[in-house]
Amino acid sequence: MSILYISSSLIGRPHGLPFSFSTFFSVPPCLRGEYSPPMLTLVAVLVVAAFIMSTGLTALCIRVGDWKRLHDSLGAAGHIKPLVRRVPNIGGVAIFLTIALPVLLGLALLLDPTHAVARAYPDIEKFVPGMKEKSGEALILLLCLFVLHIIGLIDDRRALGAIPKLLIMAGAAFTMVFGADVRLFTFLENHGQWGAWASIALTIFWFLAVTNAMNFIDNMDGLSAGVGSVASAFFLVTAVLNAQWFIAMLLALLLGALLGFLVFNAPRPGGAKIFMGDGGSLVVGFLLAFLTARITFANPEGDTLPGAIVTRTPWHAVFMPLCVLAIPLYDLASVTVIRLSQGKSPFVGDQQHFSHRLRARGLSVRRTVGVICGCTALTGLSGIILGRVEGWPAILIGGQTVLVLALLALYEHGSRSHRRDAESAEKASNG
Repeated sequence: MSILYISSSLIGRPHGLPFSFSTFFSVPPCLRGEYSPPMLTLVAVLVVAAFIMSTGLTALCIRVGDWKRLHDSLGAAGHIKPLVRRVPNIGGVAIFLTIALPVLLGLALLLDPTHAVARAYPDIEKFVPGMKEKSGEALILLLCLFVLHIIGLIDDRRALGAIPKLLIMAGAAFTMVFGADVRLFTFLENHGQWGAWASIALTIFWFLAVTNAMNFIDNMDGLSAGVGSVASAFFLVTAVLNAQWFIAMLLALLLGALLGFLVFNAPRPGGAKIFMGDGGSLVVGFLLAFLTARITFANPEGDTLPGAIVTRTPWHAVFMPLCVLAIPLYDLASVTVIRLSQGKSPFVGDQQHFSHRLRARGLSVRRTVGVICGCTALTGLSGIILGRVEGWPAILIGGQTVLVLALLALYEHGSRSHRRDAESAEKASNG
């Protein structure tokens, strides 16, 4: 298994490992991890703790939302939403706090002059220098997540419009690029100024694409949280296999936060009890974009982190994040094409998302969410296997993901044509 070489402790600018999606680099010694059962236990504890914390905070958000009548709304002008349910849409508060508060606590513990935690748990003492070195980057990330969270909460109450939101997302992406030195494909910078700007442009595009994909797919009970959980789980497993404990901890918080939220957001008779709203989906999407931008996916030279279970991955493993996030990206691309073909803005919501199109073909909400999460797991497994094979098997694995998307598109097109023919025949018989 394998594919990700996740930079530890919200790693900084990498320096030289070939064929990386995020950059070509080797991790500085102070950030290198070791496979450690106590660290694995800590990651597992964080998942459980985040789950419990998120469950409690989500329950509190339901009470506050009903008390203050912070319910779902019609959205921006032109947004087609046939049913507005009296359900609180501030669940993103629980998700954000479940991630942000433990990170802030961890950063505060780093400033403890007595180093009490390090002395109490010697297994993590070796990681302290790396964590301190990148604490500034962690704060920049939290700041960007906080801004997007607040903007999402405001938009959930009073629609801001597509352009202002897009500009703020782009501003957050710019901040990560220039403030935290996050880059994709930094090998392009070896080709002069144009190459450097190409790397920057690709990074910003990736942030916008993933953030909007997770925002777009938040259109049905349990959908965005379910897909986000599946994606987080794949990245978390790979982080652990590669002994990248710090990114694993952040993924553990995200996974636990989403699973705790799903306790009240999952499809059920009578509908979900709370929605995450833009205040949650923007945070989830941006965080996933950041984590994948900080991952080294391919390592043909076998220059791995000490203690990593996986020691070598081929160059084509760079496509792993595209496999894991293939379904939300498919939804983003397909609904954008549909809206543009109809002369509509791609950023004005309607009932033409992938999930809505499945519902129109007779699936229940629960089965629709199950199908989409299942497809995400299927393409995610393809991504993991992709990092373990070379030559023609890799082509087959990559082709499998493309085939899944092609079959979904073919099914959608064929069933739409069949339904249209049936409707025409019914009209003719009644005519």
